[in-house]
Amino acid sequence: MKHTIYQDMQAARLAGIKKFSILIDPDKVTPESLLLTIDYAVKANTDYIFFGGSLLVNDAFAECIDVIKSYCNIPVVIFPGSILQIDPKADAILYLSLLSGRNPELLIGQQVAAAPALRNSGLEIISTGYLLIDGGNATTVSYISNTLPIPHDKNDIAVCTAWAGEMLGFKLIYLDTGSGAMKTVSESMVTQVSSNISLPLIVGGGINTASKAAALCEAGADIIVVGSSIEKEPSLIVSMAEAVHAVGISRKQL
Repeated sequence: MKHTIYQDMQAARLAGIKKFSILIDPDKVTPESLLLTIDYAVKANTDYIFFGGSLLVNDAFAECIDVIKSYCNIPVVIFPGSILQIDPKADAILYLSLLSGRNPELLIGQQVAAAPALRNSGLEIISTGYLLIDGGNATTVSYISNTLPIPHDKNDIAVCTAWAGEMLGFKLIYLDTGSGAMKTVSESMVTQVSSNISLPLIVGGGINTASKAAALCEAGADIIVVGSSIEKEPSLIVSMAEAVHAVGISRKQL
């Protein structure tokens, strides 16, 4: 039986293996930059390609997925900014609910609207409790979602929110300061959340060096997602992936 992407994520967490994902925003790539990013992702043994954005200002969504699937075998996981971002040619989709906010449209409204299309899409659907954390500046996701992020130093709120997500049956917890954030999720928050849940923990936002990526893995992140920094410098994919994977190897050897 073929293992699903989620089963692989679970197995990796249990084995202490760290995973690395890049995030590609279809609004921020050109044909040339997309191919260059894919090339670096393959060289780096990137585990996943998360794909999506808060806005869709062009019609490149489906076309970009076609290109990615044509040039590599890395699983493509849609990270949707809206119900418009569904494409059956991807491998999976994060079925996001913005648990940190109080906007009903992003807690359940858009999920209900998307359910018929998702049910018939053939995509692996991974329910994900999404927690937006204050990254020191206003980000696109905070503006578009019309929600306040969890304060950067309020670990207890993040833990309780993650607990709620786990008890509600979500499969993943995602801590994110948002694209272009000044700060990453704090290591202490990652440690507190990771040690209090049994689900795979994704961390993203503001990660612009290999050392930051490794530190968040050491703190307890299972999957690191990097987007804005590799848009500016795609070669960072290699050093970041090496740093993330090295944490998993060193822990496995202990």
